[in-house]
Amino acid sequence: MVHLTAVLGDITTQDVDAIVNAASTAMRGGGGVDGAIHRAGGPGILADCIRRFPDGLRTGDAGWTTAGDLPARWVIHTVGPDTRAGQTDPALLESCYRRALAVADELGVRTIAFPLISAGIFGWPRQDAAAIAVRTILGTPTRVSEARLVAFDDAARALVERELSARTG
Repeated sequence: MVHLTAVLGDITTQDVDAIVNAASTAMRGGGGVDGAIHRAGGPGILADCIRRFPDGLRTGDAGWTTAGDLPARWVIHTVGPDTRAGQTDPALLESCYRRALAVADELGVRTIAFPLISAGIFGWPRQDAAAIAVRTILGTPTRVSEARLVAFDDAARALVERELSARTG
């Protein structure tokens, strides 16, 4: 079973095999986590997105690119549901975590860092996003040994820690 921890920090500085990007369907960079990853990783990430995903990705799906100038080796991009566009089915958000872990297994990733997918500009309620993230990561069979949920503020980290405590004792 994967060892999951809550971390306060910047996902772009995590020293892991792969970081997960909360991308848009176009896969061309954007705001929030997506913009931070593209800025920190440099133009190689966008070039790889364009080459590997000319038509983008569907909500709930995932794929990988180079990590450019980031400490990680890969970026696993996943498209979370956008509540502002009426995408409120929790199965879509669960799919993001499951598909990211499946891609990680394909790549041989042992350490991975996730953001709270869809909990920013896509409007998913943060408490529910934390619960779905923890439940899905812990409940998905994977060869990943260490996963981090990287929170950008103390409140998000506290939500993740509460969910972890409730699930793992």
